[in-house]
Amino acid sequence: MTREQGTGNREQRSAGRVMLVGMAAVVLIAGCRQDMHNQPKLIPQRGSEMFADHRGARPQVVNTVARGQLHEDSYFYTGVVQGANGYREERNEMPFPVTMDVLKRGEERFNIYCTPCHSRVGNGEGAIVDRGYKQAGNLHDQVRRSQPLSHYFYVMTHGYGAMPDYSAQLTPVDRWAVAAYIRALQLSQAATMQDVPAGVQVKELKDIASAKGLPVGFAQPWTLPLTAMQAYPADAKQGTPGMAPAYPADPAIKIPVTK
Repeated sequence: MTREQGTGNREQRSAGRVMLVGMAAVVLIAGCRQDMHNQPKLIPQRGSEMFADHRGARPQVVNTVARGQLHEDSYFYTGVVQGANGYREERNEMPFPVTMDVLKRGEERFNIYCTPCHSRVGNGEGAIVDRGYKQAGNLHDQVRRSQPLSHYFYVMTHGYGAMPDYSAQLTPVDRWAVAAYIRALQLSQAATMQDVPAGVQVKELKDIASAKGLPVGFAQPWTLPLTAMQAYPADAKQGTPGMAPAYPADPAIKIPVTK
């Protein structure tokens, strides 16, 4: 084969490669149609001409409920039922059966979140009283013993007076568990020998405390410490906690002064 023939073959091969590349480019360009680029679509945070309100982000369909948030059992999630004329009614019943596991869970949550104010026995003489705060609500007085069970759930959900709500700390099922445990505490503090099931041995608290190595006065009635004081609104006209007001709003009102 002559030099001229070899050169001609190389030129033919080069031309063939150029032709293949050109054909591939034609096929590629034919597949990239402009209408795919201009097709209707929604770009986040931008307006749109597709809808009458010109908003790209569409509002939720009316009455849409997120998964797991249907809350069909209104009483379980609110502690009240809607009565006549829009009246909200509390009930003295649990939305689910109470077992020992439920009471143990309620005891655990109560001891964590409630005892600083209400104490472990619920008499309102928790650790805050030792630090000069007003006594919290006594869960064993006549008023609170007569309140429906769901009232405790409602208070934990929304707060009451100086007590903040605990809806962020306690799930609905835990709030019901605490409410059940509060009722158990009330029963334990007001129980009589007639309430004890047959065959159950009753022991004195002081004997139980002694067996556990607790102080002698552990089972004795609790008393308010000397540091406790009556809290008054922090207002110049009405006085500040533990102090006499600068000038009484009503001269007939006598406000005690803690010494």
